[in-house]
Amino acid sequence: MDEAVWIVQDYYKKKSKVVPGVIAGLHTFGARMNFNPHVHMLVTMGGMKKNGEWKVYDYIPFEMLRKQWQTVVLKSIRRALNEQEKKEVQPLLQKAYKANGDGFYVYAPKQKGNVKAQIGYIGRYICRPAIALSRIEEYDGQYVTFRYHDKKDGQEKREKLTVEEFIARLIVHIPEKQFKMIRYYGVYSRRIKSICKKVISACQKETRKWIVKIKKTLRRRNWEQRIKDQTGKDPMKCPHCGNYYEYKGEVYLKEGKLAIKHARDPVAMACLERMIYNFTSIKAEKTHQKEEKTPKQQELRRDPEYSQVYLFGV
Repeated sequence: MDEAVWIVQDYYKKKSKVVPGVIAGLHTFGARMNFNPHVHMLVTMGGMKKNGEWKVYDYIPFEMLRKQWQTVVLKSIRRALNEQEKKEVQPLLQKAYKANGDGFYVYAPKQKGNVKAQIGYIGRYICRPAIALSRIEEYDGQYVTFRYHDKKDGQEKREKLTVEEFIARLIVHIPEKQFKMIRYYGVYSRRIKSICKKVISACQKETRKWIVKIKKTLRRRNWEQRIKDQTGKDPMKCPHCGNYYEYKGEVYLKEGKLAIKHARDPVAMACLERMIYNFTSIKAEKTHQKEEKTPKQQELRRDPEYSQVYLFGV
């Protein structure tokens, strides 16, 4: 894990001079519970500079990863061997190097889709055991049958093992005591985690201030403002008489009778009641609707010779 993370961190340091955050998890098993050690990594799309500034960077050359990973793995194996073992293993190491001209296998797909969902899936995947209970289909006391996905041909297959063989495959992947299967590096490491938290919280406070300022400055335009911006004319002003119309309420049919559906203020309510009475000679039913509290807005300047008229939807 340390070597795998070092490759990524070294590239970020040389190319952008930043420290990324990396969460690495070690898996020693394959789909058939065979010994297949590999490292999963979550890497931030960018890193932190020395002055605490965050720089976005999300490109890592795929070919470089493969070749460097190959060199690191082969050297790590050599360092773990004594002289006698090196002589025996060296031909195998050379064969592995020549047989993989493009480097060892590295899967680094482009990020697509829902990022949060992907991170949640990867987080669960990193912490998973060698085999899930749902994959074990049958146990008769002597044999265990489980299914697995074969990545070579992409098909679902089944394998039947004796209990002893099954347990032998399983216990190989139990880590040693105190061995950390998941490790944190860079801005996620414990040594600088507290420093990074302070920097990030300071940035978030500054960002919140700007958001509040923007919300105060930019307000959502209503229908009247949009028409004014598009045509240059006030849609609430009568083009013939110059009177200013303002929406105050509306009435609707309730069981064959006119009733007040909405009134913005007591004056509008009284005016609507008089209009209904004039039309029908029946007093309107008062609604229990609460009056809407409109935000304080700048009063429109109107010519005093024009009288204000209420516009009602019937």
